[in-house]
Amino acid sequence: MALPKQSEDFPAWYQEVVRGADLAENSLARGTMVIKPYGFAIWEGIQRAIDDRIKATGHQNLYFPLFIPASLLEKEAEHVEGFAPEVAVVTHAGGEKLEEPLVIRPTSETIIWDAYARWVQSWRDLPLLYNQWCNVVRWEMRPRLFLRTTEFLWQEGHTAHETEGEALAEARRILFEVYRDAVERVLAIPVRVGRKSPSQRFPGAVETYCMEALMRDRKALQAGTSHYLGQNFAKAYGVRYLDRAGHLQYAYATSWGVSARLVGGLIMAHGDDRGLRLPPALAPYQAVIVPIYQSEDQRSRVTEACAKLVADLTHAGPDGLRVKVDDRQEHRPGYKFNEWEIRGVPIRIEVGPRDLDAEQVTVVRRDSGTREGRPISGLGETVARLLSGIQETLLAQAETFLEEHTFHPTSYAEMRAVLTDPGGFAITAWCGRQECEDRVKADTKATIRYLPMEPAPPNAPCIVCGMPAVDEAAWAQAY
Repeated sequence: MALPKQSEDFPAWYQEVVRGADLAENSLARGTMVIKPYGFAIWEGIQRAIDDRIKATGHQNLYFPLFIPASLLEKEAEHVEGFAPEVAVVTHAGGEKLEEPLVIRPTSETIIWDAYARWVQSWRDLPLLYNQWCNVVRWEMRPRLFLRTTEFLWQEGHTAHETEGEALAEARRILFEVYRDAVERVLAIPVRVGRKSPSQRFPGAVETYCMEALMRDRKALQAGTSHYLGQNFAKAYGVRYLDRAGHLQYAYATSWGVSARLVGGLIMAHGDDRGLRLPPALAPYQAVIVPIYQSEDQRSRVTEACAKLVADLTHAGPDGLRVKVDDRQEHRPGYKFNEWEIRGVPIRIEVGPRDLDAEQVTVVRRDSGTREGRPISGLGETVARLLSGIQETLLAQAETFLEEHTFHPTSYAEMRAVLTDPGGFAITAWCGRQECEDRVKADTKATIRYLPMEPAPPNAPCIVCGMPAVDEAAWAQAY
């Protein structure tokens, strides 16, 4: 199938890749989607990468209910105000009006901290290091598959600590050791990390740390957030403990999450005009074998050779390779080539009688499109090396793209120009006032995507108003 060109209509290109790669489709309720097997396999790969790192840092998984009594949400005023426009509420069930409405979770801080009040009495009960994988509902006005849907899949970590220092360290550790490590090493997407401006913080947070990626249309994508919540939720829900000196203290909190929007980020960070380009570390199939034959005799010979190749490939490398033989007889080889190209499989191996006569196969790389004859002997190790190179190449290409689209304008007019065309990140001095944030958004549709991890007043005036700067801000249009 022919895809729209990225350069001509990026949104249409994105939609057609999601459809053509058979990743997902819109469902019946507005803003919901069906994630199809290939799309869900990609999400499962992301889950494994994140979950392994979460558990390696000492956290445990658990599960809390989807329904939250509305009264719980009202205890933390800033939190409920921030989520009010997105909340879905159940008022009737079992044919009757409920005595108390139930909120369908937009996030779980409220119900989890209500439970923590029962679980924490002493400093010995801390820290609580918990995470859950679940779905949440936030009423989305402009849905887009994977990127913004009314219901979406994610993980949300919620921790409680004795001290502010422990909680701050936790929020940062998750950002760097879990999120950034997984996204850069597995998804091959480079990210910039930093703090959110006050207007962009998570409702109820003291500080929100984030990682931002740049898509091929030069818009930013918030790829994950980690929040330091201070004692706000502990005070709202009465989570107090006896400290080591026997005094009652409120616990310190964090929460953090990434969602299935990372699948959308993967598409937009690496895809080209032919479809997906999946990093081998994440691809459901790292190599697909396409047998080519014209007669029954050829079919028997080629099929037998493919079986031997699978045995070689599945035992190659440190963990073996994920391989699929596309032996569907109802489709011609050209159809299969196109389908696996759109679906982004890193390596395609073509096996025909002429290849076997030469004791080789044809190996095609999805990232570069190069095709070469490779000896059958030792093919497993050859493919493993190629996959390692593809992983490195995709990350390097994305890093180059990010650097080429990071600008340091010296005037407001220049800033407006680069944010509009070519787009990307504009790094500037900022006075810290929301009035300047609002002006940039009105003029360019761009917002502050991140501030440095530590406040770093630049030796320059605010690029918007000329007042003394308090921080260096990275601006971009965003999803």
